Amino acid sequence: MASEISTELMEKSLLGTMLKENYLIIDGDIQPELFQSQIHRSIYMSMQQLARKHQPVDYITLLTTVNPEEVGGANFLASLQTYADLEKFDVYLDLLKEEWREKEKHNLLLQASIHNWSVEEIQKSFDNLQMETVTVDTDINNVIAKMAERPYIPMKESRVVPTNLKELEKLIVGFRQGELTIIAGRPSMGKTDVMNYFALTAGFAGFLPIIFSLEMSKGMLIDRLIAACGKISRLKMRDPYQYFSEKQRERWISILTDLSQTNIQIDDRAGLTVNQMRAQVRRLIHTYPERKPIIFIDYLQIIHSSNPNGNPTTIIGQISWELKQMAKEFDCPVVCLAQLNRSVESRQNKRPFMSDLRDSGNIEQDADVVILLYRDSYYEQMTEMLGTETRGEGAEAFNSGNEKLELIVAKNRNGPTGTVFVNYNKMTGQMKE
Repeated sequence: MASEISTELMEKSLLGTMLKENYLIIDGDIQPELFQSQIHRSIYMSMQQLARKHQPVDYITLLTTVNPEEVGGANFLASLQTYADLEKFDVYLDLLKEEWREKEKHNLLLQASIHNWSVEEIQKSFDNLQMETVTVDTDINNVIAKMAERPYIPMKESRVVPTNLKELEKLIVGFRQGELTIIAGRPSMGKTDVMNYFALTAGFAGFLPIIFSLEMSKGMLIDRLIAACGKISRLKMRDPYQYFSEKQRERWISILTDLSQTNIQIDDRAGLTVNQMRAQVRRLIHTYPERKPIIFIDYLQIIHSSNPNGNPTTIIGQISWELKQMAKEFDCPVVCLAQLNRSVESRQNKRPFMSDLRDSGNIEQDADVVILLYRDSYYEQMTEMLGTETRGEGAEAFNSGNEKLELIVAKNRNGPTGTVFVNYNKMTGQMKE
């Protein structure tokens, strides 16, 4: 039940948000009965009528469709937009559904008392009530009917986002719709570059990469994307005017044009919750309806929890569950970066295991795929910095910028596990087999 905000304000917020974002009228899957206010209920039903006719929904079209008194009048309708809050839409909707269920439970118990229902009858009524505000297609035959022609007709569009790494695709095929992939590594191991590579690949393949960069600013991330896209050293990106060669200047506009064609979306607000991400994703899906989304998040341990009470393991477990639900809700891949524990550094063999995931919670359970990153050169560099004379191929590779990066597929719910080796240039952020 909502205690911090009144039902009236939540209802106004939902209506105001739907006035601004008309797609929510249909996508929100809201029953008119959820609105306790008769005026609010009338407004929503009028919105539905307009939306089903594919007409714009605003306070002017509402006033021309129904009697103004039925919807509170012109001033009341106009004021609703001041309550709009897209990021809280799902939260308020869930709270209103819970209020409605509690109210209906009370009514059911009253009826049960009057008519002397059995325990079984009461339980059945409660079960039906729980499903009242949820519309789910559970019939397997509906799915089978859609799949009948798959072996005989080429797919119009891929349901898997490619990685452009053939050896990796032998293991995971690609990023599948509805799946959560965790890419984990120690700091500076290359997590953000790996994410950028997959985002660029997805964008060039016609998907809509949505990046939530909770730590790095949008400007810094774009510099990295430009460097990877144009094969330019990130050191030069610090001051292109001073460091660019004439050839790089000539290619500059072409590189920016190529990058713009990926339609990568970046939200660099710090401290986002999963609910706030869902609101942004929903908006972008309706802005780019022709592209299927893939969501990237950098990184797991700094996502804010909507319920911060609890130990870190519990909080991370709740967040990983919410990420999996988001993948299922939007039927798209969610790829989330994660930090590994420091305990990796204390072992002689520093290749990571799934158990090294920091505050892992339920990550191992929720994730469909877990990819751990490892570079020998990372530790060769650390050894050199500590003054040890031991040098190997890793150290030489580090100095040249080209290194071997291991993508360790430690978990794969729908396929085999294994290790894939790629060439990684830490100066440009590029990867290739």
